[in-house]
Amino acid sequence: MNFLVWDMSNIARPLKLNGGQRRELQALVKSGKTPQKVALRARIVFFVAEGRPHSEIARQLEISRPTVLLWRGRFQRQGVTSLLQDAPRPGRKKAISAAAVQRVVEATLHTTPPQATHWSTRSMAQAQGLSRMTVQRIWKQHGLQPHRQESFKLSRDPFFVEKLRDIVGLYLNPPDKALVLSVDEKSQIQALDRTQPVLPLRPGIPARQTHDYKRHGTTTLFTALSLLDGKVIGACHPRHRSEEFIRFLSKVDRETPADLALHLIVDNYGAHKTAKVKEWLKAHPRFQLHFTPTGSSWLNLVESWFSQITQKRIRRGTFTSVKQLVAAINDYIQHYNSKPTLFRWTKGADMILGKVNRCKEALGTQH
Repeated sequence: MNFLVWDMSNIARPLKLNGGQRRELQALVKSGKTPQKVALRARIVFFVAEGRPHSEIARQLEISRPTVLLWRGRFQRQGVTSLLQDAPRPGRKKAISAAAVQRVVEATLHTTPPQATHWSTRSMAQAQGLSRMTVQRIWKQHGLQPHRQESFKLSRDPFFVEKLRDIVGLYLNPPDKALVLSVDEKSQIQALDRTQPVLPLRPGIPARQTHDYKRHGTTTLFTALSLLDGKVIGACHPRHRSEEFIRFLSKVDRETPADLALHLIVDNYGAHKTAKVKEWLKAHPRFQLHFTPTGSSWLNLVESWFSQITQKRIRRGTFTSVKQLVAAINDYIQHYNSKPTLFRWTKGADMILGKVNRCKEALGTQH
């Protein structure tokens, strides 16, 4: 026996639209500001209200019949407002539980893998039974970077606090009628000559130089950085003794206004504290040395300038003699002083001490 099955969903029972609904739908269809998908939904409702079959509506609007049924049903339940926005979607389920995330974070922070110093995404994924990309997303979400390590050093100077406050005070509140100079030596600068010519920069290929080199001697750069205008007084000497330090102080004496007191921030290198240096300082009372705490070279602003000359002129330079190296350094200083950079210290002593104390607490030390 054959049965004829009717597809009732294709029978478009006319919708009844009141005057307000009809005006709203017409406005959506005719307005140039209506999003295309909203205008399409309004046309579907208009055609259904005319009693057209669902298949005919789908064919004329180039959509599927389930789409016609979808928006007809939503309009019947919620009216015109249902056409203006998509229904909320539940979204994709989380592929990993909160407990699994917690296990990865705890393992990263408090354990290390066998025969290794730190976790990698692959080793952690294998240990936790997850994918490498899942571990990477968890680490990124929690700011974990086990592949990175930074260095630190705590000064053991018994007068660390006093020296810190003295130097930071010079940076933030320099004395009247005085010039503050950050002084240090960059020693053992090598005149290096590559065994082969440097290959020039090309599109997609950086400049290249050989790993091996020839040494042609060294020089020491004595530098005084003015905190007033950022200018530099520099001199190169073959050795790094108190005699050379005194010669450099004499140069500073000649090249600074004679009516200003000079406050020099220096480190604890032995050449700065010899009897000869003390005698010279007695004969030149406008000079006053302020020593940084031991192990605290970061307090001396001239270190930032040393970083600049190293990156811009020395590290990638090729020098066939010490004389050529010294000439390059002097040329850099002359060019730099034509447009100097003013180095500013911004951290207060209390802020620095707070960070130092937190570091000590993390280490569990009372030093």
